[in-house]
Amino acid sequence: MIEFAYTAKDKSTNKIVKGKISADSQMAAANILNEKKLFPIKITPASSVNLLGDVAFLNKVSPKSRVIFTRQLATLVKAGLPITQALNTSIDQVNDKKFKSKLEKIAASVEGGQTLSESFAQYPDTFNEVYVSLVHAGEESGTLDDSLERLADQQEKEQQIASSVRGALIYPALVLVTIIGVMAFMLASVMPQIAGLYKELDKPLPIVTQITLAVSGFAVSYWYIVILLVVAIVFGIRAYFRTSSGKAVWAKAKLNMPVFKTLFRKVYMARFARTLGSLVASGVPLLEALSISGQSMNNVVLKKIVMQASEEVKAGKPLSDALEKNPYFIQLVPQMIRVGEESGTLGTMLDKVASFYEDEVAQAVKNLSTIIEPVLMVVLGGMVFFIIIAVLYPVYSLVGSGVDTGNAGSTTTGTTPAQ
Repeated sequence: MIEFAYTAKDKSTNKIVKGKISADSQMAAANILNEKKLFPIKITPASSVNLLGDVAFLNKVSPKSRVIFTRQLATLVKAGLPITQALNTSIDQVNDKKFKSKLEKIAASVEGGQTLSESFAQYPDTFNEVYVSLVHAGEESGTLDDSLERLADQQEKEQQIASSVRGALIYPALVLVTIIGVMAFMLASVMPQIAGLYKELDKPLPIVTQITLAVSGFAVSYWYIVILLVVAIVFGIRAYFRTSSGKAVWAKAKLNMPVFKTLFRKVYMARFARTLGSLVASGVPLLEALSISGQSMNNVVLKKIVMQASEEVKAGKPLSDALEKNPYFIQLVPQMIRVGEESGTLGTMLDKVASFYEDEVAQAVKNLSTIIEPVLMVVLGGMVFFIIIAVLYPVYSLVGSGVDTGNAGSTTTGTTPAQ
């Protein structure tokens, strides 16, 4: 018998539970959990130590690979192939070795008697709760092919938005890197030469230049300490933003950030509407769909709002009324939800809201460089001002001092013969 650590959802209470269980294999452990009315999410050997398992970027599957796999699986299921054959055929087309390894284990789990959604749920780092829930809803309703197509469409939209944002940020990033490079060159190369000139002329350096020279000298002499400090600060900030208070601070910052807050809110509205619309259209109960949609937005402030709205819906209040007065939800969203509630087409209305805001985000991303340009100009202006004060001003002071000395010398030479 092997001891396994598990994370599962209690089917009766929908709560996440963790614990340990003894079984002959991982599949046997999953069957035992199912008998206890626990939906397995993750099952791992309790005694195993995976030094790289918690390093997310080493196990991360690219969104593009997941989209292609989902699209192919949907096509094969729609064509009438048995799920095991469709799954194995789709796996053959996967090139990512890490992803393929996980899929092969999933296929073995399905062949062993588990449902596709239960098998996907064993890898939450690759198949999130939205993915698993939509697959589960498709299995329950007999529309697995439609659910998989919705998943592929949803993932493609999210990937397009993420790629567009990253693409729009390349230019500002290059500008900032160039500015930092110029500053580093000035501090490491030009500043010591200016200091040498002042020392030869036995003149005191301006206070700003003295401070800058001290900083550059420390950075050059103790560069390893500077690198360690930068790494420590970066990791410290990341660690803080992983805490509950840090997540709340970062979530509020994104929703209220000057220039970018409108873009962030539209991204969240599109994601919420797309996820909730897909879940509702697939037959997932509204309360469960709200819980999953809140998680999908990846913002603790909005998640809390959606959870509160879920409680109000549970008490009998329409979802549109529960969201209407919240300042972080753009008012078009509850208005369209109300239309869907009154007409019985909530899923369709949410899809329209999602499409609208996805188009809005795409347009905003195209204009992102124009939005960021004033910010870059301010930063660039500050850098130029610093260079003038710390680097060029001492040079001009030397030139001016030299001219005055020369004039004084010529005057003295001219008055001597007259005497």
